[in-house]
Amino acid sequence: QVQLVESGGGLVQAGGSLRLSCAASGRTISSHAMGWFRQAPGKEREFVAAIIWTGNTNYADSVKGRFTISRDNAKKTVYLQMNSLKPEDTAVYYCAAEIAGSLSYNALDYPYWGQGTQVTVSS
Repeated sequence: QVQLVESGGGLVQAGGSLRLSCAASGRTISSHAMGWFRQAPGKEREFVAAIIWTGNTNYADSVKGRFTISRDNAKKTVYLQMNSLKPEDTAVYYCAAEIAGSLSYNALDYPYWGQGTQVTVSS
């Protein structure tokens, strides 16, 4: 089992930055792929970014060049640095762990999820 706890969400003006953290506990996550997803009101959950143990990453087109995912296996923590935030980035952001070690964008491939953290970007 893997338990995930997100933090770092909040209210920020457009153009600002936030850094989300996801702390994992339970079994080691070093071989897992870790992902960030988000869900805005009335919309489906969507892929944001993923990272595997080699450091390889995958990003949604909507966040490329603005968001950066990273991980610290020693601290069992994954980060999402979000820069140049836009009002359309407003959503609940979820951290997820995938066990096959692939950079999947499909939420169904991630069996472990955190509770989410709210990010609100004002215009």
